[in-house]
Amino acid sequence: MALDLNPLFGPRRDDTVGTMARGLQGSEILRIAAEIRELVAQGKQVCNLTVGDFSPREFPIPASLGKGIAQALEAGETNYPPSDGMPALRQSVQRFYERALGLKYPLESVLITAGARPIIYGVYRSVLDAGDTVVYPVPSWNNNHYVHMMGARPVEVKTDAEHGFMPTVEQLAPHLPQARLLCLCSPLNPTGTMISPEAMKAIGQRVVEENRQREARGARPLLVLFDHIYWTLTFGQSRHVTPVELVPELAPYTVFVDGISKAFASTGVRVGWAVGAPSIISRMKDVLGHVGAWAPKAEQVAVARFLDDAPAVSAYLETMRRRVDERLTALHQGFSAMRAAGLPVLSIPPQGAIYLSVRFELLGKAGLRTNTDIRKLLLEKAGFALVPFQAFGLMEDTGWFRLSVGAVSVEDIQAALPRVEAVLREAVK
Repeated sequence: MALDLNPLFGPRRDDTVGTMARGLQGSEILRIAAEIRELVAQGKQVCNLTVGDFSPREFPIPASLGKGIAQALEAGETNYPPSDGMPALRQSVQRFYERALGLKYPLESVLITAGARPIIYGVYRSVLDAGDTVVYPVPSWNNNHYVHMMGARPVEVKTDAEHGFMPTVEQLAPHLPQARLLCLCSPLNPTGTMISPEAMKAIGQRVVEENRQREARGARPLLVLFDHIYWTLTFGQSRHVTPVELVPELAPYTVFVDGISKAFASTGVRVGWAVGAPSIISRMKDVLGHVGAWAPKAEQVAVARFLDDAPAVSAYLETMRRRVDERLTALHQGFSAMRAAGLPVLSIPPQGAIYLSVRFELLGKAGLRTNTDIRKLLLEKAGFALVPFQAFGLMEDTGWFRLSVGAVSVEDIQAALPRVEAVLREAVK
């Protein structure tokens, strides 16, 4: 008989963990997911637009990539990979950036990780000391949590819908002299919007100017973390640009966050890469090596082969963009029609990523006082699940929400929109 230890644990004790962990907030999205599971268990229909993930049924990974992983496992590629990644994959990423982005980096600039999240953690851990200042716009994804884990000083720059929730150089400039790290993301999670080439260039030039001044006085440089994990998913006339292509002098100060998770619907395959200044990348390698954040070897072998198959990559991305755009467009057109009919809803035209920003102008109506009130109304009355911008650091109740389309079909969306319209009409009676 096994020794039953369950009676020894009792209520959860917070004094068994450190101050940092006690102060770290859990995921709002996971809490919402629990509510959704409960409704689904009750047999209710829910259009789930919460999770930044893909349903394999709607968005399968590239067939050749899946076969490549199976073949690599069959071939015995199951031991530890090098801590900075398989050389073949690092070379494939190097060629991919030169081919697709027009950026030629040395091989020492490429670091392979288990998805993109370790890159963000690795940058924070490698370049920051406790008390250093990190500047980032809100809404944005998880910067507040990484700042907390590092004991850094956050400077949150609140953005607005007029600028697509993207920061301007005028907003950022006053904070840069004190900053050690500037975090940017485009296309942006949670908004699905993109920074314009003009704004990107202006910000890049300001960073270079700041670093020239610091170099003259022997101060540490200002570094840029540029998360463009969604860069292959852009729509319409929107064009993805990188700070380095617009301001090449930024290259020694910039680290890219990238990987296969979003471009190739491979969130569970866990292969990401950092591309940046070798001096930073080498230290990230040391940090993440101790964490054990390398990607599985078989997946690395398969991704290396897949990335070098340019026709297969292009064909998959073309299909991926079209299918994501169909879903975002269906939502945007549906909400635009509701607004034209006088209902209190506004959506920003989709530009990139898998997200749509929607504002439900219901605060103060039908007893609704907070974003949580609006979210619960739509979930319970319309089976329409979404995430408020509070989950991304914009803590005010603004009526803005993120809608993610990776786990739903066009038919799911079309079935849900009339239910949402009925709720809005009832709310404004």
